[in-house]
This record gives sequence, structure tokens and C-alpha cells, in this order.
Amino acid sequence: MNQKIFNWGQHLIHGLFYVLFTLTTYFAITSPNFILGDNQFTGSGTTIVTTWVVMVVVGIILCLYAYRPLFRGFKWLFITHQAVTASVVLALAVVWQITFMLAVHPAIGFDVGAIHDAVLNPKAPDITSYFSQYPNNLTILLWQHGLAQYFHTTSWLFFDTVTLLLTDLSVVFNLLSVAVIKRRLVPTAMYIHAGWLALFPMIIVPYTDAWVLPFVSAYIFCYFVMRYTQTHWAVKLLAAVGFGLAAIGGYFMKPSAVVGVIAIVLIELLGLFKRETWQRATGKRIALVLALVGLAGGVAGTTYVVGNHALDQQTYIQINTDRAIPAIHFLSMGISGQGGYNAKDALKMVTLPTKKARSDWSKKVYLKRLRQRGFWGYLKFLVAKQRNNTADGSFAWVKEGHFMQHGTKPQGTGLTRALGSFVYLYGENLGDFRYLAQVWWIVWVLMIFFAWGDRRQLVQMLRLSLIGGFMFLLLFEGGRSRYLIQFLPVFLILATLSFERSLAFLRGLFGWVEQPLQPQELDKM
Repeated sequence: MNQKIFNWGQHLIHGLFYVLFTLTTYFAITSPNFILGDNQFTGSGTTIVTTWVVMVVVGIILCLYAYRPLFRGFKWLFITHQAVTASVVLALAVVWQITFMLAVHPAIGFDVGAIHDAVLNPKAPDITSYFSQYPNNLTILLWQHGLAQYFHTTSWLFFDTVTLLLTDLSVVFNLLSVAVIKRRLVPTAMYIHAGWLALFPMIIVPYTDAWVLPFVSAYIFCYFVMRYTQTHWAVKLLAAVGFGLAAIGGYFMKPSAVVGVIAIVLIELLGLFKRETWQRATGKRIALVLALVGLAGGVAGTTYVVGNHALDQQTYIQINTDRAIPAIHFLSMGISGQGGYNAKDALKMVTLPTKKARSDWSKKVYLKRLRQRGFWGYLKFLVAKQRNNTADGSFAWVKEGHFMQHGTKPQGTGLTRALGSFVYLYGENLGDFRYLAQVWWIVWVLMIFFAWGDRRQLVQMLRLSLIGGFMFLLLFEGGRSRYLIQFLPVFLILATLSFERSLAFLRGLFGWVEQPLQPQELDKM
């Protein structure tokens, strides 16, 4: 019976994941970003830049196919010596990040601007009102205030530098996670991460989306060390401490980032129903597991209590917690329009005097909207919302209101203006950036999609994390893919671990090799 429960759980995770992820794959491929030339949907078409990139890539592929010595040289450089080449490519991506950040670091609007304004003047009435309504951003404010005091600067370039460092720290943890599972795939992970870093301008947006990344990557790494290594028990205990700290640190930075922690707990509970789990159980092994769970839980609980106390006792900014927006407001907003931000709902939250009034109104509106849609209407809405949440490979770049504070056109001259033309709303090359980012997003998605035969527990855990992320965005405020950024470590690690199986499937499908690799062969690689 226990084994049946385990098998049922595995089938449920696999089936639910592929229902949602098939939609994501389809919507990514059919995204308006993936249109060459004039683009009536986005208003920002591609230019000669993308045309040249496409021509060069197609030319290289044709040359590799037709000229065997060139293919062998390519294989020698990028596969045989991939450890060196991938390291160089990743280093170049970091250099590119730094160059881009130094050239383009504008003042950012929306919530990011409110946090920066609070660093400059925490007593402004509109600032105290904002943080009273959205106390979830108090953690990043206190971080930025502390860093500003320590380094004696409040410049946007400084906070962009911190964002870059935190993003790259996430990459380090991701690479370590891959090394724990299969060291031979680390160069593959480097290639994948280099492509991501080169097309991730969010490093100039110092906000929780990017700042939470190292926490998510860290707790995944710590979990892998505890669960999938044969290292000394003391190292595993240290990883348990790190897991507890990273999990709660991520929660304070962005509460929804703990979706991965929930997935880990659920997959481990499901594993208890697996026959092999108890066949391998020994007294020593059970004692270690209990010690790891107890230590991780104890550290997490202590960190949560200490963190909450620090937030309650902080005196940097005066906020009225009775003005906080209730969670059901975001549930109600998540079913309106396209499932994203609703200005009318947000304004209503300001006008209602009490927390109970705000909760009651949000609940009433939520149920009304749910009844209006009906079962099939709501199902159709969720399908459309999955597109809005996951299709855009640029992660909704410049799609927030007042994304950049001082204009929508590229600023400055020379390199600053040239690079700015790719990221400003009315930059002539914005369509090029969106196209290239979309291509890379599709590559990631397909790497994951075609590995459907992989049922390893760690892969199922990563899939369950994405299911949780998808479900969270479907139920609560979503409507744009910027909210996916917090789950990118899961995407990146899963894409890396799925790469070989997806490639083997495609080789067999298109006859690139006489006999495709079998799953058992892949597990030995």
C-alpha cells in the first residue's frame, strides 16, 4: 500500500507539472517577443542587429553540418575542453554584466523607487504610508539602509552593484548544487548560466526579485548536500544550519520564495512511502536524518523569531501595521483583469479604514469575481494567466508602471546610449533584446520539457517547486513573468540536470544517432 501511495504521488507530480509546463512551453514559443521584424503586438520590432545575429547563428550551424573539420574543431573547443571554455564564457558574461551596469544604471520607479526614496527620506508621509501597506518590503529597505550607512553612499550604481553580486552569488550556489549531483555537468551549467547572465538586465533593478536569488540557491544547495552526498556527518549538520538560515532569510526577503522549501518537505514525506527508503534504513541513518531535520527546523524557527523581533523593534521608519494589505487582497486582485496589478483595488485598500474592512471587501469582491467567471470561465482565465505569468522570456522588462524614473528614451552618449537603446522603453533596440531573451528562454524551457522520462526524486522535487510557483502566481497577483525571477534557480538547475536526457530524446527523434541513449545509461554518466 505504501509503495502505491508513492507511485500515485509520483504520477500526480509528473502529470500536473506537464499540464502546466506544456502550456508554458507553447506560450513561450508563440510569444509576441519571438517575432522577427515589425511587431504589431509589442510595438518594438527587431532591427538589423537581430537579423545579423540570426544569420550568423544559422551560418555557423550550416557550416558545422557541412564541414566536418570545423565540426571537430567546435567539438574540441566546446565539448572536449568544455571545463576551460565554459569557465571563460562565464567569466566573459560577468565582465559583460559589469560593463552593462557601469554604462546603464538609471533611477528605477515602481516599488524599487519607493524603497530607494525611503533610504533617502524615511519620514516622508507617502513613504511611511507605502511601507504601512506593504511591510513585506521592510526587510530589503533595512538591508539597503544598513549598506548605505556602512559604505556611505545611496547611489543607484552602488545598489546595482549589490544586485549584481547577489545574482552572481546565486550562480555560485547553483553550480555547487550541480557539482553535488553530477560534477560532469558543471560546464553545461556554466554555459546555461552565462547565457542567462548576458540577457538579464534585472541587475540594474535593486529589488527583492533578484536579491532573493542567493537565498533560494543556497537552500537548494544545502538540501542537496544533506540529501545526496556521502560526506561527513558534521558537514551535513553544517548544511542543515545553512538550510534553515537561507530558507528563512529568503522568506523575509520575499515570502513566496519558500515555495521550494515546501516542495522539499513534501517530496521527502512522499519518499517515506517508498519501499527502498525503509529497506536502506539503519539506526545510524535514522538518527542522522532526525538530527538534520531537528537542526534545520530549530535554526529556521530561531531565525524566524529573531527576524520578526528585529522587524518589530526597528526604529528606522515609522509604520502603522494596521494599514497592512491583507493577503486576500492579492487573491482578489489575482482573479481580476489579466490577473495582475489592479489600480482600483489598490486604491480601495487605501480608502478603507480598518484591516477587517479591507479583508471583508476583498473577500466579497473575490467571491463575486469567481461567481461571474463560472467554472469554465475561470479555467479559461487560468490558462490565459499561465501565459501571462510564464511566456515572456524578458521577464516583463519595462512593463511595470514608471519603470525608469527619468524618461523612457536612452540617456547619454556613446556606449551608455548604445546599451540603453536595448533596455529603455523607447530604445530602438528593445525589440532585439526581447527577441534574444525569448530565444534563450525557449532553449531553457525545451531543455526541461523533453526530459519527461526522468523520475528521479531530486528532479521531481524541482518540478514540484515549479508547480508550487505556478500555482502561487495563478492564485495570487501575477499577470507578468517578472514574478518568475524568484524561481529561476529551480529553472536553471532543472534545465542543467535535464539537458542530457532532452538531447538524447531529440537525437533519437531526429535520427542524429543510430541508437538513442537509454535512461539507465544516462544515470551512469
